Amino acid sequence: MELDKIHLRGMRFVGYHGTRPEERSLGQQFIVDLTLLLDLQAAGRTDDLQQTVDYSQVHQRTRQIVEGEPLQLTEAVAERIAAAVLADHPRVQAVQVQVTKPWVRLEDTILDGSVVEIVRRRG
Repeated sequence: MELDKIHLRGMRFVGYHGTRPEERSLGQQFIVDLTLLLDLQAAGRTDDLQQTVDYSQVHQRTRQIVEGEPLQLTEAVAERIAAAVLADHPRVQAVQVQVTKPWVRLEDTILDGSVVEIVRRRG
C-alpha cells in the first residue's frame, strides 16, 4: 500500500548554522519543507486528530532545531529534523526533509540558495 502524505512547506526560521564565522555570528534565514509519509485513512474517516500528526507539534520541534544549537552543516540540521519527526511521531513511516539556505554568497557571486534534501524511513 502506498502511503499518504502531509506536506509542510515554507517554514522560515533564523539559525546560526554554517562553517563561516559570519554565518555563526550574524545568523541567517533557513527555509524548511517537510513531507511526512503515513496512513491517513483512519484520520480521514473519523475526523480525529489522534489518528494523524498534529503538524503544529512538528513545526515547533523543527523551530527548536533550526533556532537551537549552531551546527556547521545544513546536512546536520536536516538529519536532526528527520530524527526528531520519526522519534516524536510513531505514525510517520518516512520523512523527507528539505532545508534551504537562501542567498548563499560564494566569492563574488550570490546563489539563489543551497538546498539539502534527505529521506529517512522508520527502522
